[in-house]
Amino acid sequence: MSKDLSIAMLYDFYGELLTPKQAQAIDLYYNEDLSLAEIAEPLGISRQGVRDAIKRGEKLLFSMEERLGLVNRFMNLAEQMEEIIEDVSSMRKYESMYVHSKPLSESLKSLEEQLKALTEEL
Repeated sequence: MSKDLSIAMLYDFYGELLTPKQAQAIDLYYNEDLSLAEIAEPLGISRQGVRDAIKRGEKLLFSMEERLGLVNRFMNLAEQMEEIIEDVSSMRKYESMYVHSKPLSESLKSLEEQLKALTEEL
């Protein structure tokens, strides 16, 4: 079973929908990078039980993403925010080279700072 980092992101969005055992197994496997054997002991189940819990949990996570698309929307939003920040930065450079308007410069700087703060919250 190869580790897929997208599962960790799906877990962040939909982890509350998993059973406690599935959630623990997926969290320990993907976020803590433990082996099946290392997970089996504290959960009190076999390595096969851990594998089954992970597989069922993954199936549910992918199913939820297919239905709701929250991770995809989040990734698209983050990408769009980065593009807007780049555009505002370009506008600030253009303004400083050609326009020389203090109110415009301050507005663009404020906008850029607000966008960066929003991006950090994502």
